Amino acid sequence: MGIDDISTLIGRVSLKDRAAFTALYRPTSPKLFAICVRILRDRTEAEEALQEIYIKIWQRADRYVAGETNPMSWLSAIARNHAIDQLRARKPVANTIDEAYDLADSAPDPEKSAVNAAEGRKIDNCMGELEADRADAVRKAYVEGLTYQELAGHFGVPLNTMRTWLRRSLSKLRECMER
Repeated sequence: MGIDDISTLIGRVSLKDRAAFTALYRPTSPKLFAICVRILRDRTEAEEALQEIYIKIWQRADRYVAGETNPMSWLSAIARNHAIDQLRARKPVANTIDEAYDLADSAPDPEKSAVNAAEGRKIDNCMGELEADRADAVRKAYVEGLTYQELAGHFGVPLNTMRTWLRRSLSKLRECMER
């Protein structure tokens, strides 16, 4: 099934076409399920998440703009964001990017903990060198999983501006981390 076919099905789902919804589910659910399993690392929880994701797709199909975004990217973003929300619900929100990346690592050894803590402090220091709105955008993109489109809307800037913010911010972070 091609991109145009999936895009057309999403358009029909936005009109509450149940047959289109079923036709959309069949080819797209394996990829969305794989995203959930990868993030949640629990098959049962991923199956439950997948059902909730398709409810969101049913409810939000009218927000998809054909031609602006790849339809599989749009569906994948919904799945990724939902799975990240599920993951976050398991544990209090992380205070540092380091902790967010290590949510699944329940019992690291002492040496690894010391290295991670030092790395986390370095990331925090480097994030502090960014402009506040840029640092906030990086956190929302890479910790919370917001899409470029969602970030652009949140910060009230054009989509390409948001892409530039993130690209430049990551470049500055990389330079800082290498010092």
